[in-house]
Amino acid sequence: MASKGYTDYETQYNNRARVPEHPVIFENWTRRAADFRTSWRNLLDMPYADQPRTTYDFFYASDDAPAQSRTALFIHGGYWQSLDKSSFSHMARGLCLHGFDVAVANYTLCPRTDIAGICREMRLLAAHLVRTWGKPLLVYGHSAGGHLTADLMATDWSTFDLPPEIADRGMPISGLFDLEPLLDTSINKALHLNARTAREASPLFGPIPETGQFIAVVGGEESEEFHKQSKDLVETWTTEKLHGTLDIQAGQNHFTVIDPLAEPDSGLVTRLKQLCQNDLEDA
Repeated sequence: MASKGYTDYETQYNNRARVPEHPVIFENWTRRAADFRTSWRNLLDMPYADQPRTTYDFFYASDDAPAQSRTALFIHGGYWQSLDKSSFSHMARGLCLHGFDVAVANYTLCPRTDIAGICREMRLLAAHLVRTWGKPLLVYGHSAGGHLTADLMATDWSTFDLPPEIADRGMPISGLFDLEPLLDTSINKALHLNARTAREASPLFGPIPETGQFIAVVGGEESEEFHKQSKDLVETWTTEKLHGTLDIQAGQNHFTVIDPLAEPDSGLVTRLKQLCQNDLEDA
């Protein structure tokens, strides 16, 4: 019998075991992503660094919608060790139909690199996108991509000779912000985290962005730990100049929670647009 206060982190964080139908969900993602790539104007496999996976796909905004003030960046999940941008192209669709150009990122996977290395790659990509396309970013990411979204928001962009507002709007979806619970799980076999590196890679224990807006999203059917991760980020990060809200998507599990991103009239896409509302008010 488990002792009082014991948390089974393997069960809490092993989402594929929690959602046994995940292979069907993944197949649907891959099919819908391929359909979107063949039907939408894009640039594929654009390099942002010199590693095989440091590329992104760029999907142009719809000509039928007003141009937006930011370029959107979607970062896929997979616990920093699996999946590929080619299964997530359609996550750009909802925002493209509202006038956003959208980049969908790839990055080197663990164990070929570590989480700190992936964070460095995402910073290179963010700086590349701002310099190439001339706009600040609206960042949204799923699971590990939610973690990377938070990391970009907390980055000191002065080290890139860029202003702090280049990544001050974000939507981490089902994100991980305290990595210490992963240490004794099977997930860590490829990550090779230890107590020090897990804490260093955790946005909850790092610098808090000075300003910005974010929405931490989690599926209503996700584990207690995933709810805690998003709730803790909102509580820790919300300040006078950094506005955070928690959005629980009723009836959604860890994988289905991102499906509405493909639909322009969905609540998630509407809330992503609202994150940029201050840009219009300040223009």
